[in-house]
Amino acid sequence: MIEEKLLKLLEEKFQEEEFQDFFPIEIKHHLNNKVEVYVDSDSGVTFRACQRISRFLESYIDENGWLGEKYTLEVSSPGIERSLLFPRQYPKHIGRKLEIKHGEEKTVGTLSAVRDDGITITYKERIKEGKKKRIEIINKSIAFKDIKKAKIKISFSN
Repeated sequence: MIEEKLLKLLEEKFQEEEFQDFFPIEIKHHLNNKVEVYVDSDSGVTFRACQRISRFLESYIDENGWLGEKYTLEVSSPGIERSLLFPRQYPKHIGRKLEIKHGEEKTVGTLSAVRDDGITITYKERIKEGKKKRIEIINKSIAFKDIKKAKIKISFSN
């Protein structure tokens, strides 16, 4: 399968000093001979890095005729609209608002910490005490193994 071949090539590319903090996220091969390669990095993904990875992959695809003469190859970072899939993706999002689906719950809050086994989400909760209400800051720990889906929430307000 083309995905497995490209994954092996990415692993080879990511041994280079410039790409050592890169890792593959997903490779999709569509019926129309379009291949989407999503990569991420602990320090962020630049257009130039995607371009270099794309040229590297294209050279092998062309040389070996894996996709024939007509194909489309897109190499990019996952983008903010895509779910976080690996624990390694979380640290660079500390301070951002996330929506986490875990178990039967959904928690929305700010990613405040990342540990080896999970994350901490901080959010405000209104607590009713008789006729009065107060705001309590909650720090909720969620294990990676319990996270079903994690998405960055975009806010256009301050």
